[in-house]
Amino acid sequence: MDHSQKRILMAKTGLDGHWRGPTIVARALRDAGFEVIMIGMANTDDIVRAAVDEDVDLVGLNIGGHINVALRAVNSVREARPDVPIFAGGTVPPHAKKQLEALDVEVFPPGSQLVDIVAAADRLTGRSAD
Repeated sequence: MDHSQKRILMAKTGLDGHWRGPTIVARALRDAGFEVIMIGMANTDDIVRAAVDEDVDLVGLNIGGHINVALRAVNSVREARPDVPIFAGGTVPPHAKKQLEALDVEVFPPGSQLVDIVAAADRLTGRSAD
């Protein structure tokens, strides 16, 4: 395994059928040289298990407007892997964005630019952009 390649876990916390955003973000991260582990729709236990088992450098959550599920996932990942940064995107109401940012989660609502998401992944994983 190439340990120089940073690994990002991507998961959907909502059971909606919107895949376009997460798929586009995952492709942009792969194109930028990250290894992306896409587990799709997952509950908190699945997300935590994958974050531990896959030894990821960053967790990306797609939030389908379900802030309570996302908050549980963030808190559980932080308990299991306190060193792993988390970022989130998708349908994130303004109050939810504030709650997540208070937990040191970077939030990318609809309309965010892929270049900004990739730059955040570089910064959060400690990877220098080549």
